Amino acid sequence: MPENKLFLPEGLRPAAPPTLSSLREALEHGEILEAPVQRCDTGHTLHISLGGTRGQISRPEAIAPWVNGSGRDIAVLSRVGKPVCFKIQSLQADEKGAPVAVLSRKAAQEDAMSFFLENLEPGAVLTCRVVRLESYGAFLDIGCGIIAILPIELISISRIQHSGVRLREGEKILAAVRSFDRKNRRITMTLRELLGTWMENASQFTPGETVQGTVRSVKEYGSFIELAPNLSGLADTREELVPGDRVSVYIKSIRPERMKTKLQVIEKLPPLAEPEPLRYWITDGQIDRWTYSPPGYEKEPVETVFSSSVSGEC
Repeated sequence: MPENKLFLPEGLRPAAPPTLSSLREALEHGEILEAPVQRCDTGHTLHISLGGTRGQISRPEAIAPWVNGSGRDIAVLSRVGKPVCFKIQSLQADEKGAPVAVLSRKAAQEDAMSFFLENLEPGAVLTCRVVRLESYGAFLDIGCGIIAILPIELISISRIQHSGVRLREGEKILAAVRSFDRKNRRITMTLRELLGTWMENASQFTPGETVQGTVRSVKEYGSFIELAPNLSGLADTREELVPGDRVSVYIKSIRPERMKTKLQVIEKLPPLAEPEPLRYWITDGQIDRWTYSPPGYEKEPVETVFSSSVSGEC
């Protein structure tokens, strides 16, 4: 896929130029600009300050009609206080002679979707912005306010109960295209393939070390402790542990042939104020196949195949 510099997620593009001459130039060249919405009036027109020029986005031009939820008023009202992308449709003068820019966010989104329909394929790594977190996953802006879903089971190998455990709203992240339903313009993203294989993650740890971890599940036969988003180990069950607890753990053994990490819980630790920054092992390009399991793994390899017709399951 060609490098996407034109259709960045909203909030990641430099602010719109403030001068009237630069706005005229943007109109002439059909540039996509960005600025925060100041208010939404009773007619659901969005108002934007562009230096000495007032910008206006009418309700029909605020969001492309094929965007999920575009028919709801909240889709427009919720733009207040947030950056939006747009193209300038015309520069006019009001009754007092002051300049007014007539803007269209829909036009920018249509351009972005045309680009994605032509170029986007499963496995493409994109820069995204997290716009909403839910128990079933996260919604990502992949460009100009076009929203894709990141299901919770595709956030990491280590299972989590809510996407907010791993991500923050407004955060810039990388994610890969899992599937693209071109007919319905629905895009599903995945993150776990960018966070490293079992061996890549295990290489950060050594038996005999004591490190920090997070309890992800507690079973009768033991507690699963996450050492990294794509690496967990098993420790003996302790009655006081519950999912979400931060703990220090002693690494007893690491066995690649069985994809097992044996741990011993030392003590509970204070909780983190926010999710730890993600470490990416893949940061760009196109992924065709990703194998999580280490070489020589005794069971069937855990892998993902990226293609338009086939998607493996981890």
